[in-house]
Amino acid sequence: MRVVIVDDEPLARERLRRLVAEFPGYEIVGEAGDGEAAIDMIREEEPDVVLLDVRMGMVDGLQVARAIKSEDMPPAIIFITAYPEHALSAFDAQGDAYLLKPVRKEKLKEALQHIRKLSRAQKPTIALPGTKPAREFVLATTREGLVRVPAEDIVYFLADQKYTTVCHLHGEVLIEESLKTLEDDFAPWFLRVHRKALVATRFIAGLERGKGDESQHWLKVRHAATLLPVSRRRLAEVRRFLTDDGSDKTLD
Repeated sequence: MRVVIVDDEPLARERLRRLVAEFPGYEIVGEAGDGEAAIDMIREEEPDVVLLDVRMGMVDGLQVARAIKSEDMPPAIIFITAYPEHALSAFDAQGDAYLLKPVRKEKLKEALQHIRKLSRAQKPTIALPGTKPAREFVLATTREGLVRVPAEDIVYFLADQKYTTVCHLHGEVLIEESLKTLEDDFAPWFLRVHRKALVATRFIAGLERGKGDESQHWLKVRHAATLLPVSRRRLAEVRRFLTDDGSDKTLD
């Protein structure tokens, strides 16, 4: 799991870094010493979990939590503070766990394991024969009027600010629905591969590494010329899907 540490005390960040390093399966992908930098880093790195100090400078941990929880793919948050009276405010800000300083190794391990269990429970299921999504189509307003696009014709959804592009077997249309709503309504036929991209699993063809940046991966999708970005947070899940589907389709 990808972890970001946020604390305005360098020694506190160092201690957390040492503790997390003792647990297999966790990778620290960034650190921040203030709230504004934390928000930017979290949006850039898309971690699975954030170890977040409550009391910081102008933008405190509670404000950071509220900002990132509004994202389509928010990370889990473990609040960390030296002040027990902040516990209620932390949970009001939708924290997933709460630890007191100095953080004990056993307590941190318990919190991370709790987050991992939640993450596994929330993983989308792959469509089985006979399963159908809750919705059968999307409606889009075009110059020709309302267009109805059946779920089985949709290749992917790609969000860009206010609008979401629906790429389907016969073209593209724009709608104003959020990816979160579409993900909920069209599960389990679609897989979230990026905070901006939701792809029909039956059209996934394989992965490509970026030519200029090998850490970036792109998804090849049948019936579409566009390569779709795969976030680092979702890469392992996409790889698992490709492997479980019967073949490893990562293309060097």
